[in-house]
Amino acid sequence: MKTKFYTLIALLAITFAGIFTAKGQTTVTNTVLMGKGYVNEVYYSMSAGEMGNVNRSLWDVAFRANRRSASILTNDGSAVELYTYPKSDTNGWATVDTSGIKNWKKMVNSTTDWETGAFCQNQKAYPDYGWGIYNGFTHNVVGDSLFVIKLRDGSLRKLWIMEKYSTDNIFEFRFAKLDNTGENTIQLDCNPYATKNFVGYSLATNVIIDFEPVPAANWDILFTKYVYTYPDGTQYPVTGVLSNYKVKVKEFELVAPDFLMLEAQVMDSTRSPIGWDWKPFSNETFTYTVTNTTAYFIQDRAGKIYKLVFTNFDGSSTGRIVFETGMNSFTGVNEVVKSGFNATVYPNPVRDVMNLVINPGKATFALVSVINISGHIVLSQRFDMQSEELASLQLPVSELPSGIYMVKIQSGGNVIARKVVVNN
Repeated sequence: MKTKFYTLIALLAITFAGIFTAKGQTTVTNTVLMGKGYVNEVYYSMSAGEMGNVNRSLWDVAFRANRRSASILTNDGSAVELYTYPKSDTNGWATVDTSGIKNWKKMVNSTTDWETGAFCQNQKAYPDYGWGIYNGFTHNVVGDSLFVIKLRDGSLRKLWIMEKYSTDNIFEFRFAKLDNTGENTIQLDCNPYATKNFVGYSLATNVIIDFEPVPAANWDILFTKYVYTYPDGTQYPVTGVLSNYKVKVKEFELVAPDFLMLEAQVMDSTRSPIGWDWKPFSNETFTYTVTNTTAYFIQDRAGKIYKLVFTNFDGSSTGRIVFETGMNSFTGVNEVVKSGFNATVYPNPVRDVMNLVINPGKATFALVSVINISGHIVLSQRFDMQSEELASLQLPVSELPSGIYMVKIQSGGNVIARKVVVNN
């Protein structure tokens, strides 16, 4: 009889799509401090917590440390401003003239893409990278544009990104004051920083700034200040959260505190899916309002998924941000079967009575919850069971309105979720 039940479990598990398990759903309250005026930025790992709190005002430009990339950022969140020089190409280096600079377009980093730094904003179709042209024979990017950059102290520099030697992973650039004094030509070797995303440079002090506190593989999100570009082109400095390369996010609004992402979702892998607008500002009370009904599900670089909910934001007086996190990690059908825990729900659609076949694995009970599309638990029942033994159970659903529901079946530290249509 047990063999027949295992066969039924296997066949029905293949039939029903969207089977996932969530483990270890312990909620933890976290606090990060960006400091007064958001002077610092905080690198954060969803699995390990805060990885570094760094003074963000030490660098002016940052170069992508990956030899296959030509992205160059500005520290736009620290009031560094960049302008493409409109009056000449690189032949005009000696005679850069900033008259009319107020009418020049300010270049900022892409809101959505780390690979499109401020220096790359003028890029056209391949092989144009905005600041230079890719050479298919040497694989280098050769600079063809001049820039004027306004530093944090308000002083101006002219800047020429001369070449990216891709094979050697070296950027060569030249900068000077507008009167041609203080000229420097730098070859910045990115190889010592190959485990990081970017390496910074201060044009004011003429030094390399290794501002990422840990290797890129060790952090997931960044609490920082940056320039946000509205759809109409308006640019405005904001404080918020950016995502690392390979990190994905899914946002849910107006959800209950116990809401979990129980189905696979299309997730956002851009630079700022969390962003800054989770803390609306009231012009009447001059305070920020943080709602705990918005949840962000973050898939880290290791593939695990965590839930993040903001609960408090102090503003520029302290830069204090409080949020809750909990693990919401999913594994597929094969791993569920290996663990010994499995479950099947039928028929689907269901009317009046829902049938369940459950193997609780090493646990001695199963908690079955029915969740509506708003994320609220509308029905819950505990079943005492024998470990490693299959059981055929029934759950009355005649009182539920017709609609789509998620059935969450918890056994020990594991959870299986299945979508069910109720047709009463």
